Amino acid sequence: MDSITVRDKEFVPYLTEAQIQQRIAELAAELEVDYAGKNPLFIGVLNGSFMFVADLMKNLSIDCEIAFIRLSSYTGMESTGSVKQVLGLQDNVFGRHIVLLEDIVDSGLTMEQTLVFFEERGPKSIEISTLLFKPESLEKDLSLKYVGFEIPEKFVVGYGLDYDGHGRNLKDIYQLKEA
Repeated sequence: MDSITVRDKEFVPYLTEAQIQQRIAELAAELEVDYAGKNPLFIGVLNGSFMFVADLMKNLSIDCEIAFIRLSSYTGMESTGSVKQVLGLQDNVFGRHIVLLEDIVDSGLTMEQTLVFFEERGPKSIEISTLLFKPESLEKDLSLKYVGFEIPEKFVVGYGLDYDGHGRNLKDIYQLKEA
């Protein structure tokens, strides 16, 4: 893996496709045990989670369903501090076991507001699974039961994560190069 340029920024290799796929298989194995016989509803948070969701679902053999919700809280490389629901959920989540699938949790603001949205709809249980987690950035008290990788407080791109809409298609994850 070589460094790459996305728009006007240089990024260096961080996580390879093989590392990502191995960890997703491990997360799927945990979910298989915890949700056997429960028919969970997995809810992918778009746009960033689409690759994670697709690969995770390919590793699950339990009876389950998948849905998506689209939220927005970023402009460029900065969180706007507010979340607006862009595409709502059509499924009834009352009495269901819900697993929210997120590409990255950093400040926790998006996920906190997403949890409130779903908790108001009466699920039987709700858990979070995130591919990436930046513990140093966390500002909210969240319980993250299924975490792929804990990463430092650096901007990342690839495998669904973007920089101003670019770089989502990369199969590996890259980190912003130090200046």
